[in-house]
Amino acid sequence: MLNRDEIKILIIEDEIFLSEMLKKFFLIEGYQVFLAKNGEEGLKKIKEINPTLMLLDILLPKISGYQVLKTLRKDSEFSQFSSIPIIVISNSGQAVEIKKIKELGVSDYLLKVNLTAKEIVDKVNNFLKNNYLNF
Repeated sequence: MLNRDEIKILIIEDEIFLSEMLKKFFLIEGYQVFLAKNGEEGLKKIKEINPTLMLLDILLPKISGYQVLKTLRKDSEFSQFSSIPIIVISNSGQAVEIKKIKELGVSDYLLKVNLTAKEIVDKVNNFLKNNYLNF
């Protein structure tokens, strides 16, 4: 189990306003927070920081979130990171896409259009409380 200040959250999201808002809320909660604005930058940050948890958008420039997932789960270069829990945050609610992504072992799939930034943070907090946090 970890203390809040030991938890590293990597947010891979190209919507700067949303990622900055999420970062602000997570910092208030006491977590370490790192941002990447595209999939390529996200893969580099994963190697640099070895996050405890990732929030991942699917529609990203350079390398899509789906490709980031495939790389983490199947590429031997990233095998040490393959068990990082990933919560997908996406605007796409298409059942086919959700099924394809869940088959890659994500912890949750959240529709951004249905949630405020605070609600996303609350869902992440609940996930962390149930799996990582030491009280």
